[in-house]
Amino acid sequence: MLSQKNFTPQQLAVVTALALSVPISLAILVFKPVWWVGLLFFVVIFLGSFGLILYTLQTFIYRKIKLIYKLIYQTKASKREEFYYKNILPQKSIDEVREDVEAWAQQRKAEIEVLQQNETFRKEFLQNLSHEFKTPIFAIQGYVDTLLGGALHNDAVNTKFLQSTSRNVERLVNLVDDLDQITKLETGELELNMQNFVIQDLVKEVYESLSLKADEKQISCIIKKGCELPITVYADKEKIRQVFINLVDNAIKYGKQHGIVESSFYNIDGRHVLIDVSDDGAGISEEHLDRIFERFYRTDLARSRKVGGSGLGLSICKHIIEAHGQSIHVRSKIDVGSTFGFTLQSKKN
Repeated sequence: MLSQKNFTPQQLAVVTALALSVPISLAILVFKPVWWVGLLFFVVIFLGSFGLILYTLQTFIYRKIKLIYKLIYQTKASKREEFYYKNILPQKSIDEVREDVEAWAQQRKAEIEVLQQNETFRKEFLQNLSHEFKTPIFAIQGYVDTLLGGALHNDAVNTKFLQSTSRNVERLVNLVDDLDQITKLETGELELNMQNFVIQDLVKEVYESLSLKADEKQISCIIKKGCELPITVYADKEKIRQVFINLVDNAIKYGKQHGIVESSFYNIDGRHVLIDVSDDGAGISEEHLDRIFERFYRTDLARSRKVGGSGLGLSICKHIIEAHGQSIHVRSKIDVGSTFGFTLQSKKN
C-alpha cells in the first residue's frame, strides 16, 4: 500500500489521473451506456491527464528541485550528474528530496558551528599570544629605558635590571621555541626517534632534575607502591621526557606545600602501558577539563601568570602523545588533586 507522503511524481500523476478519469467516464456511461465508449473516454482522459500532470510536475516542480540540488553541491554538473538530475531525481518522492535537503542543512549547520568555534578559539589564541608576548616585551622595554635614562651607571641597580631583562628575553625565547615545536608536531615535521626504554628510570631522572623546585615546597616525588617493577615502553625517550617534565613541573607548581607528586604505571592489555602523574593540589574545576590542553588556556589566570610558564606545556604534551598515536587525559577534583594519564606502546621486540 502506497504512503501518501512518499508518492513519486509518476505515482502522484497516476493517482490524480485516475481521480479525474474514473468519475468522468462513469458520468459519460450514465448518459451513453455503451461500455466501449466509457472505456475509450477513460483511456483518453487518463493518458491525457497523466501526461499533463507528470509534465507539469517535472517541468515546474522538479526543475526547481534540480536547482536546489545544484545549490547544495555548489558545482557545475558533470554528465553523470546531469543524467541523475534528468532520470534518477524525478523518481524520488518529495519526502526523499526533503530528507536530502534536511541532511544537507544539518551538515551545513554543523560546519558553521565548527567554524564559529574555531573562530572563537582563534580570537582567544591571538589575544593570549599577544598578552604572552607583551608582558616580557614591556618589561624589557621598561628596564632598557630606565638603564638608558641614567641607571646604567648606577651600580646599585644596573646589574639587577640587566638580570631581569635577561630573564624576560629567556622567557620570549622559550615561548617562541614552544610555538615552533607545536607547529612542527602539528605538521608532522618533527620526527620521532623511537626506542625501547624503562619508563620508571626516565621518571626518576625527571624527578632528580626537578628536585630543587620540589624541595622549595617540600613536595615528595615518588613512584606509587606496587609500580616499581620495571616496565619497558617503545617511544621517543626525549619527547616523553619533555612530557614528564611538563606534567611533574605543573604538579609541583600547583601542588600544596608538603604535598606529594606520584607516578604510576600499568600494563593494560599487553600492547599498551598506562602512565599516571598525580598530585594532591587544589585540583581543576570540571568546567575547565575539556579545554585544559588548548594552547595558552589557563584555569586561574592570575595564579598562572604568577607561577610563570608559557601556557603551552599541556598542549605540547598532547601533541607529543598524539604523535605517538596514543592519547592523554585528565581527571581532577577541587581540593583533592589532579591526575594526568597517557598511554604508550609496550616494548617492541
